Amino acid sequence: MQTILKLDLAGQPRGWLTVSQAVTAYARGDVVYGIGDPLPPIFGGIQRLSGLRSRIDIQPIIALQGRIVNGFSPPLCNRTLFRRDDYRCLYCGNRFSRSELTRDHVHPVSKGGTDRWENVVAACKRCNWQKDNMTPEEAGMPLLAVPFRPNPFEWHFLAKDRILADQMDYLSKQFKAERDWAN
Repeated sequence: MQTILKLDLAGQPRGWLTVSQAVTAYARGDVVYGIGDPLPPIFGGIQRLSGLRSRIDIQPIIALQGRIVNGFSPPLCNRTLFRRDDYRCLYCGNRFSRSELTRDHVHPVSKGGTDRWENVVAACKRCNWQKDNMTPEEAGMPLLAVPFRPNPFEWHFLAKDRILADQMDYLSKQFKAERDWAN
């Protein structure tokens, strides 16, 4: 299903809207500006008095009225974590399906590690089992990449399976670095 990237007035991504939610925002006058090539128009009913059919043209990225909220803490879930790590085990380097990956805590929780972006990586079941309750150094299994917290632009990309070209162009301009998954 097609979705619309929602921005705040400062241009920060704030979520994804369904087409129906975007049409409602346009109809209410909540859209301050839009970015990107217009999508196919949405047609409504025919007005009884004028005989004209209603039509709303929406864009793939819209900024809505409202206050600007500073700070965004990207929620951590396996789906976005595995996409961040390109479905690769960060110990052996092999690619796996989502069902074959697990979340590994680089610094184990039992040793004071936390469940946050900078301390978790995608790991295949075999490597996660082999590493067990040790740090990568203790297990002799060096990490192939440094875990990082995605910025809001990266996280909004990671959170969606299908993104329109205009949306990808807008988001990718704010990525921290070139990434395989961003191509």
